[in-house]
Amino acid sequence: MFVEPAETQVRALSTVQVAQLDAVLSEIAADPAGVTPHATASALRDYQHSGVRIVFYATALGSILLVTYVEVD
Repeated sequence: MFVEPAETQVRALSTVQVAQLDAVLSEIAADPAGVTPHATASALRDYQHSGVRIVFYATALGSILLVTYVEVD
C-alpha cells in the first residue's frame, strides 16, 4: 500500500521504473524484517537496491507494507 507522497512518486515513474520497483517490492515482501531500520526513525525501514530506494513501515506480522517514499533511478 502506498501512502502520500509515495503514491504521487509512483505515478510519475516510467514503465521500466515501475518494473524495477515491483522487483524490489517482491524482495522486501519475502523478508521485510531483514530490512535495515531507517537512520532517524526506528519504526521505518529503509531499503536500497538496484537503483531503487523504498522507505516503509511493516505491519506487526509483516504481511502489509505501508510505503512512504519511493525513489527509482
